[in-house]
Amino acid sequence: MRVITGSARGRRLKELEGMETRPTTDRVKEGLFSALQGDIEGRRVLDLFAGTGQLGIECLSRGAAFAVFVDRREDAARLVGENLDLTGLRDRARVVRGDSLEYLRTCGEKFDLVFLDPPYQAGLLEPALSLLAGFDILNPHGIIVAEHPADRVLPPLAPPCRVHRTYRYGKIGLTLFRRGGNEENEE
Repeated sequence: MRVITGSARGRRLKELEGMETRPTTDRVKEGLFSALQGDIEGRRVLDLFAGTGQLGIECLSRGAAFAVFVDRREDAARLVGENLDLTGLRDRARVVRGDSLEYLRTCGEKFDLVFLDPPYQAGLLEPALSLLAGFDILNPHGIIVAEHPADRVLPPLAPPCRVHRTYRYGKIGLTLFRRGGNEENEE
């Protein structure tokens, strides 16, 4: 597992032992970042259920301003920190060891880009999406990226968020939700 491009291009990231963490495959990651290429530089990123931290680290490598990584597992949070050190990106990141849903309830921050990649069978994706929309932590024109089994259709979110597009890569699906701007306040 390597960083694809940017300041940390080619750096190999450490991975967690065992089957509890399922890193995003290279094919899916390349497709995802192709879809997001103009939406990363200078942005604030939230990598929930971070695992190895590879998605947030890829964003930092591509010029994101700051990233927060959240994972409940102590070994995962520690590994994200090690991967940030390996890539020289620690100064633009914060690692939070804790429950991702609880973090959403209490974070009080706004983000431009949010990655959701919880364990598929844990039943956490829909509650996380609901909390993200309910607490409105996305900046105007922000993006939520949800990874899920390709045969699963995700529910729509309450306005101002909407499904932008769903991509399929074999058995893996990526759904991008976009938050509208503050058009109602721009008259």
